[in-house]
Amino acid sequence: MKNRQDLESVFEKYEVTDFKWINPKDIVTAQWVRFKCMFGCKNYGRHACCPPNVPSVSECRQLFDEFEIGVIIHFDIAIEDPDDRHFWINETNQTLVFLEREIFLRGYQKALLLSIDPCLLCEKCKATRKACVNPRLARPTPEAMAVDVYSTVRKYDFPIEVLIHQSQTMNRYAILLIE
Repeated sequence: MKNRQDLESVFEKYEVTDFKWINPKDIVTAQWVRFKCMFGCKNYGRHACCPPNVPSVSECRQLFDEFEIGVIIHFDIAIEDPDDRHFWINETNQTLVFLEREIFLRGYQKALLLSIDPCLLCEKCKATRKACVNPRLARPTPEAMAVDVYSTVRKYDFPIEVLIHQSQTMNRYAILLIE
């Protein structure tokens, strides 16, 4: 890692203040996460960055094992109105993609972002990576990449609980892999 302070100055520029450095080998991947996507998520098969349009669970594990450094980025926010929530998610995901790009331009050619929520760039997703109209901006979520977010973030003492109502504070997480 060239210079964590330099990278942290980039995080600050993008107002990313709640983060922890991690070893990507510590990211917990699990088959059950993919099954939750398949049998419980309305986005399954409907988004270019969601299963089944992403690598297999074993390929995801292999990807994380290829990195030495990563960052878990935490956001906590309470937004009850679904339209406001979608706006915030879209804005945050786009900001994180710009952050990833700046890290890349600083010489970290393997910089790779896993966003906080499924891509919402288009009103109606084309549903495949090949047909995606924003392939340079669209990113998968940690869950799409088989990450057990609950187990992973708890390893780093971040808060996370199952929410019962939309008025509760959300704890959302992005993962930025850097090398």
